[in-house]
Amino acid sequence: MTALAIDIGGTKFAAALVRPDGTMVRRAELPVGGDPAATLASLVRDVGAGVGGGTGTGGLSGVGIGSAGPLDAVAGTVSPVNIPSWRDFPLVGTVRGLLPGLPVTLAGDAQCMALGEWWRGGHGSRSRALLGIVVSTGVGGGLVLGGVPYLGPTGNAGHIGHISVDRGGELCPCGATGCLETIASGPSMVRWALANGWGEPGTPTDARTLSADAARGVPVAQLAFQRAADALAVAILTTAALFDIDDVVIGGGVSGAGETLLTPLRQAVTKQAGLGFLHRLNVERTRLERDAGLYGAAALVLKESR
Repeated sequence: MTALAIDIGGTKFAAALVRPDGTMVRRAELPVGGDPAATLASLVRDVGAGVGGGTGTGGLSGVGIGSAGPLDAVAGTVSPVNIPSWRDFPLVGTVRGLLPGLPVTLAGDAQCMALGEWWRGGHGSRSRALLGIVVSTGVGGGLVLGGVPYLGPTGNAGHIGHISVDRGGELCPCGATGCLETIASGPSMVRWALANGWGEPGTPTDARTLSADAARGVPVAQLAFQRAADALAVAILTTAALFDIDDVVIGGGVSGAGETLLTPLRQAVTKQAGLGFLHRLNVERTRLERDAGLYGAAALVLKESR
């Protein structure tokens, strides 16, 4: 049997067919567009057709969805921050309408990223507890404990981006103050850098350019990454102290900076770690890149069907 995996992000939707052995049979993605529901329907139709029969229900075990949040896994609704037209959007019900008769399971996108890394990224053989963090337009997180994703009663466990790391910091869109996301997300890093003199007229001022400048030694760009690393370290160590984490995997667009982010992050974790068990933390970049969330969404279905 095959799982249809769907990854709902703030700027793009992706879907794939995944077999129990982890083979990804078919994959596609589309920009969210002006009508996200129509984009979703088109993606499900096109990828689902890969298993034949109308909308593609024949041969499918079910549908796993990883979505940007916040979400309500009980109600099956999502309210992605970067999709304003989706507030309490009935995502599970909508997908069930597109693929009648199939079970649909919903989890956070970062939770699926963590589960995908544990299942197909090679961490499952050594990790009893894994923390996955998506550093992108926002900052999300997910936990896999003993091989099982910990979703929480409402499906929102792992919201590491909204751990307060600076009580005197700026107001977060979530309503709290000094959240990790206000320092370590791509747009937050760029905003801080611009406010502190970074950027040349006529050149791009985005996270990719900030990363390139940091890599070639531009001081303000390097400081933006150091601030993000220090804040991430606080949130990582807080989570590790609660859940006794083995591995931390960093994904998302900002993780593309590689060692520009990871080196100061590992140094900050080592410097800030107190208790002995926190010093064993292994911090690395995603091994599955953009497909981690899709593998995790598929695992939501395939692990249940075994």
